Amino acid sequence: MQPAGTEGGAVASGGRSQLLSRADWGARMAKQVDYFKGPAPYVIIHHSYIPAACESTPDCKRSMRSMQDFHQVDRGWNDIGYSFGIGGDGMIYTGRGFNVVGAHAPKYNDKSVGIVLIGDWQIELPPPCMLQAAKDLITFGVSQGYIDPAYKLLGHRQVRDTECPGGRLFQEISTWPHFTQVNTTDIAAAPPAAKKIEPKH
Repeated sequence: MQPAGTEGGAVASGGRSQLLSRADWGARMAKQVDYFKGPAPYVIIHHSYIPAACESTPDCKRSMRSMQDFHQVDRGWNDIGYSFGIGGDGMIYTGRGFNVVGAHAPKYNDKSVGIVLIGDWQIELPPPCMLQAAKDLITFGVSQGYIDPAYKLLGHRQVRDTECPGGRLFQEISTWPHFTQVNTTDIAAAPPAAKKIEPKH
């Protein structure tokens, strides 16, 4: 897999998951890009809820553009909030990319990789290709030094009051390596952001 902002490629040598660049899905330019020093100590999993699950690559590209429109135009953020998106086609879509301050998890935006699985995963489990793509992305991030080998995997609901990433998906990721239980004390103790970031998501 190639670093964010370059042409897409295999996530890993022989890997099945593929990365699509921002240009591939027709992303609008970011208003501003702020970087943080890696490797990221956290990986945070989300679901989009809306847009709904997409199955074809053209539909997933539209979903990425829809999320960017909502975040960048309606909410006035710099860009789509997430680092990466995962479509029902099994593709990985570059959002802000690695080591870029996000807008997906307050207090963690400058120290995490935010991965959104497109769809509503409260009751249904994402298809295997989506789950595998998310795992492949994390593995790649670790292998390339973007993600700390001792990273903590969290669901969005663990860092703010939300049902995201959906009950069924949260149940699934709780079985993955590096999943970490946190409590309100842990959240309160999270290091403060180095600078002001975008509005809360």
